Amino acid sequence: MSRVAWSRLIRFTTSNSKLPVYGEPIAADFSDIGALADQGKLEAKLIQTDETGPLSESAKVTEKVVKVDRLLGPLGFDTCTDIKCIGLNYKKHIQEGGRSPPPLPQVFIKPVTSLGDYNEAVEIPKCAQEGEADYEAELVVVIGKDAKNVSKEDALDYVAGYTVGDDVSTRKWQRNPERVGGVPQWAFSKGFDKFAPLGPVIVSSKVIPDPSQLYISLTVNGDLRQQSPTADLLFNVPYIISFLSQGTTLRRGTVIMTGTPSGVGCTGPEEKWRPLVDGDELEVSISEIGTLRHTIRYE
Repeated sequence: MSRVAWSRLIRFTTSNSKLPVYGEPIAADFSDIGALADQGKLEAKLIQTDETGPLSESAKVTEKVVKVDRLLGPLGFDTCTDIKCIGLNYKKHIQEGGRSPPPLPQVFIKPVTSLGDYNEAVEIPKCAQEGEADYEAELVVVIGKDAKNVSKEDALDYVAGYTVGDDVSTRKWQRNPERVGGVPQWAFSKGFDKFAPLGPVIVSSKVIPDPSQLYISLTVNGDLRQQSPTADLLFNVPYIISFLSQGTTLRRGTVIMTGTPSGVGCTGPEEKWRPLVDGDELEVSISEIGTLRHTIRYE
C-alpha cells in the first residue's frame, strides 16, 4: 500500500490563518468528523509537507495541535491532479436504468475545477435549471503514488486512501437528444464548477484494506434515496485502477469516482424524476469513512 504517515487526512483553515493546512483529526475511530467540525469541537495534529504534498510518503504528522476553524474538502486544486469517473458500475443501478452491463468500465473525466468542499453549496448553473440536477453517491479512491500499467493484484498498493463524493449531474445535458444527439454526453453535464464535492476526510488504505466491504447511502433533506454495499460494484477497485492505468499514468493525487448505486433521482420517464432543487440539503455517508454534507443553490 502507499505508505502515508497519517490514518485520516483533513484539510482546513484555522483562526490564525485562512490558508488551508492539512492535519490528522483528533477523534475516536469512525467519529463523524464533519459534525465535530460543524460544532466547533474538532482539533487536529498538523501535517508537515514539502513540495510533494500530503499524499507523499515524506509527509509527517507533527505533535502541534490546532483547532479546526473551517473544514474543507480533503484535496485542493494544488493536490488533486485528475478526476476520473466510472459510469454504470453498480449492478442494481444498471438494472434500474434498463441497461445491459458494460463489458468494460465506462470512463469519463471531470475537470479539477469540479472539486467542491465539505459543507459547501453546489451551484447549479442557469443553463441547467430545468428540473434536471441529480445526485450520485460515490466511493472515491485517492491515488498516493504514480501508477502505470499496474496489475489488479498490485493495484491497491497505489492507493493513499478513500473518501466520500457526490457526482452531481445534469440529466438533460447528459442525455436529452435535443441537446446531445443520440449519444449520452457525460463530461459537460457533470463537469460544472463544484460538481464533485468530496469529504470530509480521506481514510488511509491501511485503515480500510478492503474497499468492497463498505456501505454507502445518500439522503436528500433527510429522505433516504440511495443505499448499497460496495460489494455491488460490477468492476471492483483493483480492476478499475488496473484498467485506468493501461498506457496512462495515474499521478499521485488522481481521484477516481467509482460509480453510484441505484436510487438516483432522475431515471426513467421524466414525469417520475425527483430532481434536486434550490435549497436541498444532502448527506452522503460511507461506513468507516464518514458523511459528506453539501447543499444545492441555483446560480
